[in-house]
This record gives sequence, structure tokens and C-alpha cells, in this order.
Amino acid sequence: MKFAVVLAFAALFAVTLAAPADQDVTVLRSDSDVGPESFKYDWETSDGQAANAQGQLKNIGSENEAISVQGSYRFVADDGVTYEVKYIADENGFQPQGAHLPVAPAA
Repeated sequence: MKFAVVLAFAALFAVTLAAPADQDVTVLRSDSDVGPESFKYDWETSDGQAANAQGQLKNIGSENEAISVQGSYRFVADDGVTYEVKYIADENGFQPQGAHLPVAPAA
């Protein structure tokens, strides 16, 4: 179930970043491998967008079953700047990193 949620999130994210319909964008690269306990994908389009991720189900069959995902995505914003986010999503939540993202002060 959690695996399906992550895949749905990835698909929704890709659609959200899709270019407007009036722009001719081509897929430069698209690879994926989805299995019952893991997945990975990697794609890039001609307008500068790209994403990749790999995930694996941890603690299979236990009460603590969870998926751990590492990945990144890149897009060109309306201001013409290319933004990239690298992230980990696991039992500790979504943990993004990017030069444009604020960082919490050290405790």
C-alpha cells in the first residue's frame, strides 16, 4: 500500500511539473524498474526538467514496514532559474535539500 502511495506521488509530481501544452517538449531519457519491494526511475525532458528516485521497502512483513526513497528533481521556474532538490523520504519524513531552500539553525 505504501509503495503504491509513493508511486502515485511520483506520477502526480511529474504531471505537476509538466510543461504547458503550447510548448514542444520531448522526452530525452526515461527509464524505470518497478518490482514488488523496490523501484527506481530516471527521466529528463528537453525543457530542463528531470527527476530520479529509487525506493526500497524496509522491514517487510513487520509492524514497522516502511518505504525508503532517495531521489532528486530539477525544473526551470518562471524566473528562468533552474532549481534542483535532492531528498530522502523515509520513516523520518520528507527531507529535502536544495540551494534555494531555507535551512534550520543548528540546535
